[in-house]
Amino acid sequence: MKLYPESAEQQLEFSKIKNHLSAYCNTEYAKEKVSHLRVHTKKEFITLQLQQTFECKLILEQNQVLPSDFTLNLARALKLLSIEGSVLQAEDFMHIRRLTVNTEKVFRWFDTERRSAYHALYKVLENSYFEKAILHLIDEIFDDSGNIKDNASEALQKIRQNLYRKRNELRRVFEREVARLNKAGYSAEIEEGFSNGRRVVAVFSEYKRQVKGILHGESDSRKTAFIEPEETIELNNEVFSLENEERKEILRILKLLTSKLSVYNNLLREWLQIAGEFDFIQAKAKLAIEINGNYPNISDRAIVDLKNAYHPLLFLHNKNSDRTTIPVTLKLDEKNHILVISGPNAGGKTVSMKTIGLNQLMMQSGLLVPVSADSEMGIFKQLFIHIGDTQSIEFDLSTYSSHLLHMKYFIENVSGKTLFFIDELGSGTDPNLGGAFAEIILNELNCKHAFGVITTHYLNLKIFANHTPGILNGSMMFDEKNLRPLYKLTVGKPGSSYTFAIAERIGLPKHLINQAKKLVDENHFRLDKLLNRTEQDLQVLQKEKLELKKLLTENEQLKKQLSIQLSKEKHNQQIELLKHQNKITEERIAYLKDMERKLRQIVLEWRKTENKNEVIRQVDEMLFKRKEKQVKNKIEKKLEAKYREVQSPVTVGSKVKMKKNYQVGEVKEIRGKRAVVQIGVLPINIDINDLVTIEEK
Repeated sequence: MKLYPESAEQQLEFSKIKNHLSAYCNTEYAKEKVSHLRVHTKKEFITLQLQQTFECKLILEQNQVLPSDFTLNLARALKLLSIEGSVLQAEDFMHIRRLTVNTEKVFRWFDTERRSAYHALYKVLENSYFEKAILHLIDEIFDDSGNIKDNASEALQKIRQNLYRKRNELRRVFEREVARLNKAGYSAEIEEGFSNGRRVVAVFSEYKRQVKGILHGESDSRKTAFIEPEETIELNNEVFSLENEERKEILRILKLLTSKLSVYNNLLREWLQIAGEFDFIQAKAKLAIEINGNYPNISDRAIVDLKNAYHPLLFLHNKNSDRTTIPVTLKLDEKNHILVISGPNAGGKTVSMKTIGLNQLMMQSGLLVPVSADSEMGIFKQLFIHIGDTQSIEFDLSTYSSHLLHMKYFIENVSGKTLFFIDELGSGTDPNLGGAFAEIILNELNCKHAFGVITTHYLNLKIFANHTPGILNGSMMFDEKNLRPLYKLTVGKPGSSYTFAIAERIGLPKHLINQAKKLVDENHFRLDKLLNRTEQDLQVLQKEKLELKKLLTENEQLKKQLSIQLSKEKHNQQIELLKHQNKITEERIAYLKDMERKLRQIVLEWRKTENKNEVIRQVDEMLFKRKEKQVKNKIEKKLEAKYREVQSPVTVGSKVKMKKNYQVGEVKEIRGKRAVVQIGVLPINIDINDLVTIEEK
């Protein structure tokens, strides 16, 4: 991406984002990559970078571990490895071994399932491979502590065996000699030491001529002399010679191992780069978690559709201060591609503008951005910015001259793939003349279909934006009642500068404010007042809209709960119905089985007995009594649906039910223990105990 001016990254504070990112890097490779972080314009590259960061963020949020923790800088060792005849030190080999183990863990971690789930991350090592021979070559020579093994070669094994024997022999002879000198009273408090790698005994200086051997030196106080006893000289020489042979053999082994590993130099460089790439991606993921970064929809076309976008640095500052950050929601497309933001000073116009620009730079650099995931961000080829006072003493330019030079560059170079930001367009000169030039510049940028955001206090720009296709008005909301900015961007309406309201807020005398109002053109003042009123009404409407939305949400939740409850009730009713049907079916089956058994019994009786009439009577009684019972059950159910029994005595006028045949009537007369009941048109005399008092439901 082409940036103008050179300080564009600093003006948008992208350099501070890079400092935050660098703090999460553990390898020199990753830190170097951050310092040279580029803003790209190729969609395939950007989406790959974003996807890799997004996948790594998911891994971290799920408390998984990507097993790439190699952070050492092997650049010097690998450079030596490429030089013929060079020798790496034991420490270098152990570092190479750590790199190899790290790479092996990474390759094993990416099994078939993870390759599919984290396909973008897997691309980091997709073109490489793991070579276990490197680990085998190093482990043949070194143990787990990084020491060269005795059996690294036959010669070394033989030398160390001889060295072990000679050292033991030297120790015994030396201890015997020290004991003799102690007994003679020659040895000092420090009985033994080493000088130039040879074992010496410490004796008092006055006895040094009584001890045979080689004088290696004296203490600073001249009270103690260090002598190599004569009996140990030959053994010391042999040990020294063997140690020299050991060093030569180790050097030969290391040189041979260096030569063998040099074949894999390019592969090791690949592995070091892979470790650095994973460190860089993990740093981006950690930054994304810190700033609540997301992966928006990326489009090749020019579009800015941000939903709940935060300025990442302001978000971090407010999070540490336990304060709320107000997000920016904005859409610029082919139809409306320039936004003119107006409103009071210190109301957040510049911050809103920087939020859009900084998020754009971050996204095109492969960093997740603090916006809603359903936002859509286009890819721009150029980003121009002009913020603040650009007065130049060096080139003898005033603020306005410098401003016009920047605007000249903008007009000559913008296109439909340019995203520009201009703070206080036309400022620095006479308001009327500056406003006129600002309007011309704005129109020219609009005609070239460039995308951008402009902040202004000029009334003519607000009016121009209101009736010019392609340009949108926007304003920063202000609480006129409490005289404080709300830092919220509203698109669609111009904003007032609240000049007089802010003057009242800081305590300027009212008579001065009134004098200033008289000096302002009446129409201008009325329009500014109308903007104030419109903005305040808009705030009320938005508040009511939020409350309505809240109520609708609550209503929807209640509707869902009611629907769930109704479904449960319907389900319960169906269960009860099925239970009832099953019960009836079970009773019918039991009745049929009983009937079958009785009929078989009757058939047997028919065959045996001579009294056929008795059998016929039994059949008649069995069949017709059942039918009568069924009829009675139906009548009973019908009565239960219409009447209910009441616990009251039978009196004249009571509505009663007969217990035997379930007929309903009215008591007309009581005769002792009997009652006269009118059923239909017929009066019936019946025992009171056979009646039940009822009433209609």
